[in-house]
Amino acid sequence: MHIPYLEIDLPGWAQRLAGVAVFVLVLAVLHRIVLAALRGLAKRTTTKTDDILIDRLGRPSFWLVIVIALAASGPGLDLPRYWENIWQRVLGLLTPAVFGWMLLAALTVYRDISEVRFDITAVDNLRARRRRTRISILHRIGVFVLVMLTVMMMLMSIPSVRTIGVTLAASAGVAGLAIGAAAQPALKNVIAGIQMAFTEPIRIDDVVIIDSEWGRIEDIRLTYVVVRIWDDRRLVVPVSKFLENSFQNWTRETSALLGSVFWYLDPAADVPRIRAKLEEVVRANPRWDQRFFNLQVTDSKPGGTMELRGLMTAKDASTAFDLRCDVREAIYAFIRDEMPEALPRERFMRAPAAPAAPSPTGFPSTHP
Repeated sequence: MHIPYLEIDLPGWAQRLAGVAVFVLVLAVLHRIVLAALRGLAKRTTTKTDDILIDRLGRPSFWLVIVIALAASGPGLDLPRYWENIWQRVLGLLTPAVFGWMLLAALTVYRDISEVRFDITAVDNLRARRRRTRISILHRIGVFVLVMLTVMMMLMSIPSVRTIGVTLAASAGVAGLAIGAAAQPALKNVIAGIQMAFTEPIRIDDVVIIDSEWGRIEDIRLTYVVVRIWDDRRLVVPVSKFLENSFQNWTRETSALLGSVFWYLDPAADVPRIRAKLEEVVRANPRWDQRFFNLQVTDSKPGGTMELRGLMTAKDASTAFDLRCDVREAIYAFIRDEMPEALPRERFMRAPAAPAAPSPTGFPSTHP
């Protein structure tokens, strides 16, 4: 049946543009269907790798398909010259932007999968902390480089900006010196961050003491490190400080630690009896990892006391701290209840009496 009033006389380029729009719409629908099917398959697996892959790459892959379809359809549109220039400018901006987004998503997928594979909550998490620290720093470096390259490629697609860039390149030497001098602290920390990724003086979840503060490495950025202090404060430290200054790393080689407790008692205290009590207390404490403990007299103090040092091991720094507190309290309670004589005492020496002063007659004086 012929319906004349429904016929629309469109220019040839407009009809071709409508065809491209339909083609892009079909590809978008197909992408959605495939992505939904992949999500359904991912939910049936027990691993999180496929879920991370689909969640991170779903949106950028959608726009990548759209841009590729538009770029492939461009030559067949046969647009007027003015609109063809606009088409080329838009694709020149969108293509590097979407490709950069896709590469950035792939880089983030690798980081997220690594965080799942290397669990730092395990007891022996040295290898996991090492890998996650390196991947975290390298991921930030990769993001910085990808964003910079993407913006450069987008700007280079504009002829006027490309011409300005060539002009600016002639004076890049002087400008580079000025920028380098102004950004010296920032560049110093960036270079230190790259160096830290390979030398690994610290890792994520390391227990450190820096600036007289005890805490854990919570995050490592390109220019600074976030240390979570024991009372939940955050200490923000420049990266270069960990490479230039000394600090204590309690978990450099292993998470297990050797804790110490000191007591200052009277020199006459029965040390073997206290040593036996320490063994009883440590063996009964579930925080002890059954590796080592002992008690020694390590020093004598000028105030008339002796120093006793107890050593005991635990699986990590937090457990070692709690174990030390438990042992310190238990031994003091034992001394208070059963060995009060071991508590420190003040000892005084009576000074000898001064000799009597001779009298003028040669006999001892009887006057006070």
